[in-house]
Amino acid sequence: QGGDAMYNSRKEQADAIMTEHQELEEELLDSLETKMTMLKMAKDVVNDYRAVNVMREEAYANLNAAGAVKPMHDFKTQVERVLNMIVQEEASVAEKRKVALMEEATASVTEEFSSSKALKKAALDQAIATIKGSGTAGADPVTASFVKFFKDKAAEAAKTDDGSEERDQRLALVSKLNAVAKSEGFFFQFETDGTPKMVV
Repeated sequence: QGGDAMYNSRKEQADAIMTEHQELEEELLDSLETKMTMLKMAKDVVNDYRAVNVMREEAYANLNAAGAVKPMHDFKTQVERVLNMIVQEEASVAEKRKVALMEEATASVTEEFSSSKALKKAALDQAIATIKGSGTAGADPVTASFVKFFKDKAAEAAKTDDGSEERDQRLALVSKLNAVAKSEGFFFQFETDGTPKMVV
């Protein structure tokens, strides 16, 4: 019996030591598994950082490409704006000239007819013939007076044209274009002769 008691006592101590040892091993294994999980996560973080760096490099490359195109796009827009302004200004000047010329022609022809009884009679005879439908009275004196005025005006303009009117209009247009170019930060401005020069 003493041997059994001793055996049981030693066995209990051995079982206790073995249980404690197994618990320590399990704790160690749990700790190592946690550490391995953390290391795997750290590896994933490294991969994530690498992916972020690759995306950042691609984004910088795209920004650089866009940065190279944007000034050209802005320049194109500025040139289109200037061309539209020139077209509008030329149309405005042409319309003003046409209106002024028509007013001058009307005043001249009216003055000519109000001072000449023969022209009044010819215009009246033409109008009566047109109303009757005979149309044999000849050419319309009013139309002929307008045509004569415009021919005389063209001949006079050809003789006296020294280019000053065109030069003044160009200077006014260049002044307007430069004001817009300066206020809107265009890449160019115009010389007084109309040639563009880069200011960037």
